[in-house]
Amino acid sequence: MQAQGRVHKYGDNVDTDVIIPARYLNTSSHAELAAHCMEDIDADFVRKVQPGEIMVAGKNFGCGSSREHAPIAIKASGISCVIASTFARIFYRNALNIGLAILECDEAAEDIKNGDEVKVDFDTGVITNLTTGKSYQAQPFPPFIQNIITSGGLMSSIKDRL
Repeated sequence: MQAQGRVHKYGDNVDTDVIIPARYLNTSSHAELAAHCMEDIDADFVRKVQPGEIMVAGKNFGCGSSREHAPIAIKASGISCVIASTFARIFYRNALNIGLAILECDEAAEDIKNGDEVKVDFDTGVITNLTTGKSYQAQPFPPFIQNIITSGGLMSSIKDRL
């Protein structure tokens, strides 16, 4: 399992209210959530993002309220993977539950720049910055997590097994 794309870079403590502002939580439409993803921190994000691209951030990504809407908005926007120094625990769990690939790697999160081209190998945990040629090692996903992500989320993974 791999991802490759251009990077959209953010800093520390990006909270769920910035990922998807509370004024849009009255919808369950993934497309509508994606249309407002990151707009309070990066008004151009939804116009710039292309399917398969990668989001990189600093420490404590996804902090704040425990809304599942935040990882849904990111995934529905086309982002294939989020790399951060650390994730808020509830965001981490919500992201995996909806099938959004996320990796913690402090060195990659610090070094990778906005606009860099990055490749991620989820089987090995290797993150390669194709722009600079530098590689980083994250913890690879165990097979059951890879199954959840490739199935499109926890519920889909369970349905596939039944």
